[in-house]
Amino acid sequence: MSSLHKPTQTSSMTSAITDEPAHFRLCSSCKRPLAFGASYYTCSVTTCNRPKMTLTFCSVPCFQAHVPTLRHREAWAEEQRAPSRAAWLAQRAADTTDQERPLGAAREKGSASPGKAPSVVRRTATATDPTHAELEEPLMSNEEVLVVVSKVKAYIKARAGMNTADAVSAAVSDVVRAACDRAVERAKADGRKTVMARDITGTGTGTGTEPAA
Repeated sequence: MSSLHKPTQTSSMTSAITDEPAHFRLCSSCKRPLAFGASYYTCSVTTCNRPKMTLTFCSVPCFQAHVPTLRHREAWAEEQRAPSRAAWLAQRAADTTDQERPLGAAREKGSASPGKAPSVVRRTATATDPTHAELEEPLMSNEEVLVVVSKVKAYIKARAGMNTADAVSAAVSDVVRAACDRAVERAKADGRKTVMARDITGTGTGTGTEPAA
């Protein structure tokens, strides 16, 4: 009688081991496990980041290996940070709950207006409608990274064979942010609503047309 219960116990233990993830994902090129909390890379092309087919890579060479296969005309690797095991399990549990929720309850919780997602609401204010200035989208944080970190690191490596510290991306972003701020002021002083290349470089003045070559 006891032998009949042993397979069930073994099956339960196997299921418990299987449900406990050993890694975040696998590298789409070499199939190497991507550890929780570790850095990894994704492709900048939208089709490589679909919910059901997100390509992930353990290194830049693995990313580069997939580019000719998918015939990308222009693509670059974007460095990402894998979530912790606890955060990943919590997200998986939340996704499972959403899938098991009845369709009617999901619609009622999601939005009072059919066909609209409440989390995707765009509010824009134009210069011709000052009465709605309070709806203008908030400015980006001054700590926002404005450059492609992997591109900066690759350039420095190719230019001088040097590694790049993590803080460099924030410093370069500050330089870009300051240049953009100055360019905006130059465009305003010139009576334009479009920032041009000469606003960044500080060359050329006068009307809003580009100087003749």
